[in-house]
Amino acid sequence: MRRILALTTALGLVTGPALADVNLLSWGGAYGNSHLEAYAKPFTAETGIAVNMSDADNPATPIKAQVEAGNVSMDVASVEYADAVRLCDEGLLEPIDPSILLPAEDGTPAEEDFIDGAITECFVGTDVYSMVLAFNASQFSEAKPATPADFFDTQAFPGKRTMRKGAKFNLELALMADGVPAEEVYELLATPEGVDRAFAKLDTIKNDVIWWEAGAQPPQLLADREVSMAYAFNGRIFNAAQADGQPFEIIWDGQIYEMEGWVVPKGAPNMEEAMQFVAWTTGPAPQARAAEFISYGPPRRSAAAMVGNIEGTDQPMGPHLPTSEANMTNALASDLEFWVDRDAELNERFNSWLAS
Repeated sequence: MRRILALTTALGLVTGPALADVNLLSWGGAYGNSHLEAYAKPFTAETGIAVNMSDADNPATPIKAQVEAGNVSMDVASVEYADAVRLCDEGLLEPIDPSILLPAEDGTPAEEDFIDGAITECFVGTDVYSMVLAFNASQFSEAKPATPADFFDTQAFPGKRTMRKGAKFNLELALMADGVPAEEVYELLATPEGVDRAFAKLDTIKNDVIWWEAGAQPPQLLADREVSMAYAFNGRIFNAAQADGQPFEIIWDGQIYEMEGWVVPKGAPNMEEAMQFVAWTTGPAPQARAAEFISYGPPRRSAAAMVGNIEGTDQPMGPHLPTSEANMTNALASDLEFWVDRDAELNERFNSWLAS
C-alpha cells in the first residue's frame, strides 16, 4: 500500500441523533483542497455529517489493499476512470444506483445531464482533468516550446524533463511527439510496432527525465529549476501559476484528458452516509464550485455554464479548463478500454525498460 499521508480534517459538529462520519480518501494538494472547499465543508454544513479527509498518491492502491485484507476504513475515494472500472470488475467496489443522483436545476435527470461515460456501475464522475506539457517561462527567454515534439527536443529546448512514472500517458505522448495524430494514437499503440515506436521515442530523452509519482512533484521541480519542462496534471500547474505566482505556462497541444470521480469501496463502514455524500457532491452546483478552485472541467453539462471566476479573483475560470473549446485542438481522450486491457502488460514492459 502506498503511504497514506496523515492529513485528516474533521469538519463540522453533529447535533441531535448521532450520525456516522464519511471517511474520504483524496489526492491532496490543490485537487484535495477543491474537494475540501467545494464538497466536504458544504456537505457537512448541509447535513451535519462530518467528513474526515486523508490523502494518497493514488487512492486506487489502498482501496485494493484494504478490501482484500477485509479491513476497510474509507467510505468514499477519488480515483481515475480506468482504475474505477478495473476495481469494479474485480469486485472491490460497491455499485452506485444512478437514481440517487440529483437532477439538474431544470429537472433534467442526472443520467442525461452527465457527459457520456461519466456514470458507470461503480463510479460517478466529478471532473475532467488532463495531462499536459508545461514549462518554466523564465528558462526560455526566446523561442518557447509549443508541441509534444518540442518536449522531446532537448537541443532546441534544453533542460531536464519530468514525467509520471508509468506507461499510461507517456506512451501516447511519445507517439504524438513522433508525429502520430491524436486520433490515430490508440490504433497504433494496439500493435507491437506502435509500442516499439513509443518506447524508441522515449529512449531519446530517457537520460534527461526525472520520474515523478506524486502530483505535487512536477510544479516543485519546475519551481526549483531542476527541470525546464514537465508532463503533469493541468490542475497542479495551474495552481502553482495562479496561487503561487510561478512563471509556468501550459501547452494544450496534445493534452490527454480523462475523468476522475467517486467510488465506494466494498464493505465501506458508513455505507448510507457514503451514498449520501456521493449524491450531494455530484450535483451541478457543487461540481461548478469545485471547478472554481482548480482548473478541472465539470462532467455535468448543466454545471459547465455555472462555473464562475477563479476563486479569489475576478478572472473567469473557463479558459483554463481542459474542456474549453480552444484547448481541445489535437486533444486525446484517454482510452478506458485500452488501459483496462493492457495496463499490467505495458507497465511491466515500462518498468523493465526503465531498469535497463
